[in-house]
Formats: sequence, C-alpha cells, structure tokens
Amino acid sequence: MDTAPDVPTVVVVMGVAGSGKSTVGALLAQRLSLPFLEADDLHPAANRAKMAAGRPLDDEDRRPWLISLADWIKEATDSGRGGVVACSALKRTYRDQFRRAGAGVWFLHLTLDQATANRRVAGRTGHFMPARLEESQYTTLEPLRRDEPGTTVDAGATPHAIVDEAVKALPATR
Repeated sequence: MDTAPDVPTVVVVMGVAGSGKSTVGALLAQRLSLPFLEADDLHPAANRAKMAAGRPLDDEDRRPWLISLADWIKEATDSGRGGVVACSALKRTYRDQFRRAGAGVWFLHLTLDQATANRRVAGRTGHFMPARLEESQYTTLEPLRRDEPGTTVDAGATPHAIVDEAVKALPATR
C-alpha cells in the first residue's frame, strides 16, 4: 500500500498494557513512513522498578515521563518530521498535555477486555509490567472522548487490520 502523505503530525497509539500498542504503533509508523517511539523507553529507572515490583505508578511518578513524551512530541511537530508513539495515555489530562505540546496530535485508542489483556500481559517475557497491574490500568483509564481527535478500535483484531482501520480514519492535516 502507498504511504499516506496527509497524516496528523503525531499519532499516539494508546490503551492499557497488552492492547498491542507497540506492535500496532510500529506497523503504523512503517506504513506512514514516520519515526516510531516506544514510550516505555522513556520511563525513568525508578518507574520501571516500581512497576516490576507490582506497584502502580501515580501521577507524580508519571510526571517526568509525561514531560519527556511531550518534549518528543514538540520536537516531532516543530521539526515537521512527525511520528508515531506507543503510549498508554490513560488519562485525559495526559492527552491534553500531548496536544498542547504539538499541533496535529491524533489518538488511536486500542480497546480490549480485561481478561484478554491479562492473558496477553501474563504471556509476555522480558517486560517490566506484571499482569497484576492490569487492574490498575483499567481503574485509571479514561477512554478517548468524542471531542478528542482520534478513533477507537477493537484491539482484538489483527495488528494489520487495526492499522488498516487507523489509516482509513486518519484525517488529512499536512
């Protein structure tokens, strides 16, 4: 399929752990010929250790991580290169911060029932996020609202089908 030249500056692939953000985000970035960022890579070591110990992050823990992500979004928009980032973006306030960081931020919310997310996370190897934190993700999650730029997609579909649906939903903003 041809690259879509008219896409938002930054696409944030959001959702709870296990929804497929990283897989879908990487595929979408490849399809759109945009750089990809795995937001987990920006977590401070203390955040990773806290989650690995089975303790959920709070807003104070997330603050430096969100600032780093907003800085990445600002640079991606200011430079005109754009990008795709896989990030939980669980709260509206986080998403608002990302939108303030750069024009044209658009969200792809991957939804998934909690039992399936639990199974997916439990089956992962080499990741710091344990399955026992999944409930805290659902407790924190504020789903994408109608007044937020983006679309919601069932994460039970295949990653390629999700990317196809996302590409069709993307607005032309460049």
